[in-house]
Amino acid sequence: MKDLSNNTALLPSGFEDLLPPQAETEYAAIATLMGSFYKFGYQRVKPPMAEFEDSLLAPGPGAALSAETFRVMDSVTHRMMGLRSDITAQIARIALSRLSDEERPLRLTYANDVIRTKASQARTQRQFTQVGCELIGVDSAQADAEIAVVALKALHEAGVEDVTIDFATPRIVEDIFEATKTDREEIDALRHKLSGPADKAFKAIDEIGLPELVQPLIDRLKTVVETVENAAKAFGFESFNVTIDPLETRGFEYHNGVVFTLFAKSIRGELGRGGRYDIYDGQMVSESATGFTLYMDTLRQGIKERAAPTIKDVDASPDWDGVKELHDQGIVTVLKHKEGL
Repeated sequence: MKDLSNNTALLPSGFEDLLPPQAETEYAAIATLMGSFYKFGYQRVKPPMAEFEDSLLAPGPGAALSAETFRVMDSVTHRMMGLRSDITAQIARIALSRLSDEERPLRLTYANDVIRTKASQARTQRQFTQVGCELIGVDSAQADAEIAVVALKALHEAGVEDVTIDFATPRIVEDIFEATKTDREEIDALRHKLSGPADKAFKAIDEIGLPELVQPLIDRLKTVVETVENAAKAFGFESFNVTIDPLETRGFEYHNGVVFTLFAKSIRGELGRGGRYDIYDGQMVSESATGFTLYMDTLRQGIKERAAPTIKDVDASPDWDGVKELHDQGIVTVLKHKEGL
C-alpha cells in the first residue's frame, strides 16, 4: 500500500491544481467578464492576499466572514494578519482610504483568488477565484438594478445560458413571519406560497398586508425587477428568468437591501450572489454600496473550452520572420529541440 504521507504531490482537502485546458478556459472567461465590466465603466483594483486582521475583519463584509478567514503572524510587525476569504471587505477598505477623495459613485472591479478555512456543501473548494464589481456611494433602485444587469450581461457574454436571477430582501423576513403568523418550522410551506416568478411572488407578497414601514423595500424591489427585465429585452438575453424568494437570508448576513443569487440550468450550484450593504468607518456607517461576486470554480462547469488552435512544429533554430507570420495567422508554433544541441 502506497504511503500517502510521503507523496509530495498530495494537496490539502479543498485545494487543486488547475491543469490544461481548464486553466486556459478559466483565464479566457475571466478576460471576457472583465471586458464586459469595463464597458460599464468599472475600473480594476488588485488588493493584496493578506492584510492586518483589524482592517480585514472590520465591521461589515469582513466581520461576517471572520470564521472563514485564515490568520497568520506577520514576522515583520508581529501583528496578526488575515488571508482574504472574500474581496468585498478589501474593496470597502480601499474606498474608505485610498479612494476616499474620488468622486462618487465609485465603480470598481476585481478578479482574484480567495482562500477559506473550510469548505461547504455548496462549495467544496477552499481556494477559488472571485470575479465581481462594487458600486459604492449611491443608494437607489437604479444602482441596485445596474449591478444586477452588469452581472447578467457579463454571464451572457461569457456564454452562460439559461440564467436565473433570484431576488430577495432579507430585511423584510421577520415582518413576513409576523404578518403571516407563521412559525419558523413552517418556512418551507410559506416559501412555496410566496416564492417563484416575479408576478406570482409580488402578488402573494402584496396580499400579506405587510407593515407600511417596509413597503418602500417592496417598491424598490419591484422597480429593480422591472428595470432588469427591460435591460434583458434590450440586450437580447435568451432563456432568462427572474424569480423572487422573499425568505432567503442564507449568505446575506451583512446585506441590508435588495440582494440576488445567480443560477444556470446546466450548472450545479450558485454562479454568484450580490446585493446592497453598508461600508463602516469604525463602528459608524460611512457609505452604502452594492455589488456582486461570481465564483469561477462554479462557472467553469458551464463555460465552453476554447477551440483547439492550429499547431505547427518548427525547427528549434527557426526563421523568426516565418514564426511571426504564423503567429499573425493565429497559428501556435512549437519549437522542436534536439538533445544536446
